[in-house]
Amino acid sequence: MYRDPILDGAADPTVIWNRQGGEWWMVYTNRRATAPGPGMAWVHGTDLGVAASTDGGRTWTYRGTLTGLDFEWGRNTFWAPEVIWHDDVYHMYVSYLRGVPESWTGAARIIHYTSTDLLDWTLVAPLDLGSDRVIDACVYPLPDGRGFRMWFKDERHGSYTYTADSTDLHDWKPAGPAVTHHPHEGPNVFELGGHYWMIVDEWRGQGVLRSADLRNWERQGLILDTPGTRPDDGTIGLHADVVVQGDTGYVFYFTHPDRGPAGDDGTYPSRRSTIQVAAVRVVDGELRCDRDEPVEPDLTAL
Repeated sequence: MYRDPILDGAADPTVIWNRQGGEWWMVYTNRRATAPGPGMAWVHGTDLGVAASTDGGRTWTYRGTLTGLDFEWGRNTFWAPEVIWHDDVYHMYVSYLRGVPESWTGAARIIHYTSTDLLDWTLVAPLDLGSDRVIDACVYPLPDGRGFRMWFKDERHGSYTYTADSTDLHDWKPAGPAVTHHPHEGPNVFELGGHYWMIVDEWRGQGVLRSADLRNWERQGLILDTPGTRPDDGTIGLHADVVVQGDTGYVFYFTHPDRGPAGDDGTYPSRRSTIQVAAVRVVDGELRCDRDEPVEPDLTAL
């Protein structure tokens, strides 16, 4: 569906309705697939890329990268944004690492920003979530107006999904583990077909969990684990976001189309990534996804 035209490393998408611009925005980790450098440096030192759609998500145009996020000197790393709209303000929770590490290890935290237009961002604060290696925030309102819950990957605790709660989106209190069946990342929570759902990137497809209260989760299996037949869709689906429209959810995920069994071999083909979209629906109480189904999103304003 979309490739970053500058660095060809679009990953970890989040999709949000831009109320001021009257268009859909996809904000993503702008991996540097074309960059030379040692080890895993190419996945660090990343900005947040932006693509926009004026036709309901069918086609996307690269617009640039978000600016004004830096709060300390040097080249630093921004990953996996979560952007929500609440009380006339956009809140962004983004994973942050200092500098450009050459490996996956190192301290990571989640930083909170706010904006009224998705362009000018104000730093609120780094979040204290009880660990020095947390990434991949997802935020969703709790039932009955009881505030908000955040799910995130805690790399200090098994690379499982942990949680925090807030009544105002500013002050967060750690609330313990939520999903511990298998190491994973990229939790994403949504409501569809009368149930709450969470999908998590298990690096073998998206793990699916169902809940009635956003606190207790029942695992159901995997989606996007079998390669698809569409162009650039022949590998597992990675770190995803879901936009719900009526009885259909649209799952935006990324793939490494040219990556073989050996994984990243240091070459550009093995590193480039593509954003794809597929439909998810609830059938007999289960979340189903046929990634080969022809899909033309028709997202309406939220």
